[in-house]
Amino acid sequence: MGVITEKIEALLQKKEKVRQMGGAKGIDSQKSKGKMTARERLSYLFDPETFQEVDMFVQHRCGYFDMPTTDIPADAVITGFGKVNGRTVYAYAQDFTARGGTLGEMHAKKITKVMDLAMKAGAPCVGLNDSGGARIQEGIDALFGFGEIFFRNSAASGVIPQITCIMGPTAGGAVYSPAMTDFIFMVKNSSYMYITGPEVIKSVTGEETDHEGLGGAIVHNTKSGVAQFAAENDAHALDMIKELLSYIPSNNMEDAPHADTGDSPDRECTELNTLIPDNPSQPYDIKDVISSIVDNGVFFEPHELFAQNIVVCFARLNGDVIGIIANQPMVMGGALDVHASDKATRFIRFCDAFNIPLLTLVDVPGYLPGTDQEWSGIIRHGAKLLWCYSEATVPKMTLITRKAYGGAYIAMCSKHLGADFVYAWPSAEIAVMGAEGAANIIHRSEIKAAEDPKAKRKEKIDEYRTLFNNPYIAAARGYVDSVLVPAETRKVLINALDAMRNKREYRPAKKHGNIPV
Repeated sequence: MGVITEKIEALLQKKEKVRQMGGAKGIDSQKSKGKMTARERLSYLFDPETFQEVDMFVQHRCGYFDMPTTDIPADAVITGFGKVNGRTVYAYAQDFTARGGTLGEMHAKKITKVMDLAMKAGAPCVGLNDSGGARIQEGIDALFGFGEIFFRNSAASGVIPQITCIMGPTAGGAVYSPAMTDFIFMVKNSSYMYITGPEVIKSVTGEETDHEGLGGAIVHNTKSGVAQFAAENDAHALDMIKELLSYIPSNNMEDAPHADTGDSPDRECTELNTLIPDNPSQPYDIKDVISSIVDNGVFFEPHELFAQNIVVCFARLNGDVIGIIANQPMVMGGALDVHASDKATRFIRFCDAFNIPLLTLVDVPGYLPGTDQEWSGIIRHGAKLLWCYSEATVPKMTLITRKAYGGAYIAMCSKHLGADFVYAWPSAEIAVMGAEGAANIIHRSEIKAAEDPKAKRKEKIDEYRTLFNNPYIAAARGYVDSVLVPAETRKVLINALDAMRNKREYRPAKKHGNIPV
């Protein structure tokens, strides 16, 4: 055997040793919890035979405690790049089988290197988190590592898509990098995120909780809104990441990928003609409107379990990706509140950053009243929605299906906030408020003085509803561009999107605005 052959053999042995990760015991423990290993996750995410690993032989250099004699294969994180749906993606996957996937100096440098490469290449970066947190033995070097990652999360925001999948524990400082990325996926019953754990909480406040109840997938998808997706298992989470990537561009200089969906742009949506109930207080599912309009009825919904009074989703119109924001009459009558405002705002900003046109479907009775909302800052949170619609320069289309009252009418991408095209169905009610409230205020004295106040009140409500609760006064002012037969909606929106394909709109030069966060 020649010298070169021996060296090649030694290289192959080194690679094989690293590929064994934390060893058979650690891998068996991982699989006993229903979890894939880090290498299996990457293999599943990327197109077959396309993933190329970077920094396989990196080792820690900590000289404290037992670390000089501790071998951590790949320093507990696998990094590299490959193809997902035929497009380049960079990724890292923390390896819980190797020292609990803990983050130290070199572990962090591997992650930051792949983030830097993703920025240079203009490609998405996906992080698969499964870690016991900071490697305490490395002290300040571990904190250095977290800080370097956070800095890059900020720099990459709005330049390349950043996606995090929580597939195990993520606690303390480790939670902040995911929170700075665009989308967070979590796996039910095997992942959690929190700043301080159940034991610390009990010792400080006396409150008793567990990992799942404190920071599990359902908690962060329903209560906090920190995560946008809750997967059944690792494979489901990775499948959803692939689906998300199919809707978004690789960077902020590109458009989202076009797809030939086979759905005719001339298809009529006749079911929409009878969708709106005669009773204005009766709800209907706005998702029926979405599925009727978009290609093949297919849409992909982040934040499905959070702030369900508003829906955000990706879909296609004639093969082109759009972002949809829609009030949901089935939940709280579609009223806007703190969480709905935050949910919509974040989605709008993502779409605007990555050149994805916006379609807003409006059926909103107003902002949710009450001390809880006021004390929670509905003024500040509601202002975010106004801010982000005004800031967005992508094509903006708005369709008013029924109610559009008061300040909420303005906030839901009205013409006044820069909507390029505003459409309304004949069922639209565009007014300062509902007929009942308006009649009570305008005709208070007349109703009170009437022989039959109840009959007079009904008369004035009907009068106001006839006069104002329609789309035609707004259309007369040019605030609604066209009143549509609902069945024609899909075709009209596709034509409008095509007409605005080359939209260019600029804002005053500035470092950045001061959004009311």
